[in-house]
Amino acid sequence: MDDLQRYLFDRQGFLRIPGILSPDEVATLAAAVDRLHDRVERGFDSWPERRGWRKCVGRFDAESGVYVYGKTGYGNTWVIEDMWNADPAFLLLLGHAPTLDIVSATVRGRVNVNNSEVRVRFPGNSTGAHMGGPIDGKYAYRYDHRGFDCMMTRMIYFLHDVGPDDGPFSVVPGTHKSAFPPPSSPRPEDEPGAVAVTARAGDGVYFTEALRHGGFENRSARPRRTIHVGYGPAWMRAQLVGTMDEPQFILPRTWDSMRPDQQALFSPWPEELRPAKASGRALSLMAG
Repeated sequence: MDDLQRYLFDRQGFLRIPGILSPDEVATLAAAVDRLHDRVERGFDSWPERRGWRKCVGRFDAESGVYVYGKTGYGNTWVIEDMWNADPAFLLLLGHAPTLDIVSATVRGRVNVNNSEVRVRFPGNSTGAHMGGPIDGKYAYRYDHRGFDCMMTRMIYFLHDVGPDDGPFSVVPGTHKSAFPPPSSPRPEDEPGAVAVTARAGDGVYFTEALRHGGFENRSARPRRTIHVGYGPAWMRAQLVGTMDEPQFILPRTWDSMRPDQQALFSPWPEELRPAKASGRALSLMAG
C-alpha cells in the first residue's frame, strides 16, 4: 500500500484497485464461477435447507461444501458461501500477493480470511444500504500512532466490466468515521451522498465494513457476478450467514489442497479438530 492509497483509504473508507487480477486470473475465476453457478441452478431446489444467521434459510450442498441463500430471477440475488470447497480454482485468491499487500497494511497483526462469497445479482436487484455511522466491535475502523487497526474488511473482485447500469457497488465516502447515524434510506438510489463505483474486469474494490455501502440496481439484462473475500484479525471466526462466529467451514479435501501459507489465513483450530486430521468429514457446526 503506497502513500496515496493510505490517504484515500483513510479519507474515503475504500480503494478501487485497477487490475488487481491478471487477465489469466480473471479467466480462471470466471470459468470457476460459471461452473459453480450452473451447479447451483441445477441442484438448489433439491438440497436440504439449513437455517443460518438471523434465521436466514438457505440450502447446503454437502458434496460441493457450499451454503447458498437467496433465489434466482428478476430482482433477486444468490450468495454462494465457502466457494473454496467447490472448486480448487478459487484457491488462487488465498495468499494472493497484491491483495495481501493491501490487507496487511490495514488489519493489524496476523490476518485471517473470515468471509468468502460468490454473489450473483440478477437484473432488477439492488443491495440495501447498510453500515456507516458510529460503529465499534467487529466492524470497527481505527487509526492510531501505530497505523490502521481495522476489524472486518472486504475485497470485491470484478470478473466483468460493471458500468453505471450494471448494478455498481455503492458507497457513501467518509461514513466509516461519521459521528452520526446515517438517515434511513435502504435503497442506495435514495442514499444521501451515495456514489457508484464502476469497475473493469480484473479490478478490485477494498473497503472497511464500517463504511456505508450497498449496490445500485442492476438495470442491465445480465446477472452481475463478483467474488467477495473478507479479512480481519486472526481471532475472528467466520462472518458468513451459514457459519456466523463459528469455525470456518472447510472440507478436509479443501484443507489438504491448500499450501501452508493458505491454511494460515484461517482461524486457529483446536488441535483435536484440525481439518488435516479429520477423517472424511467437514468440521463445522453447520455440517451437523
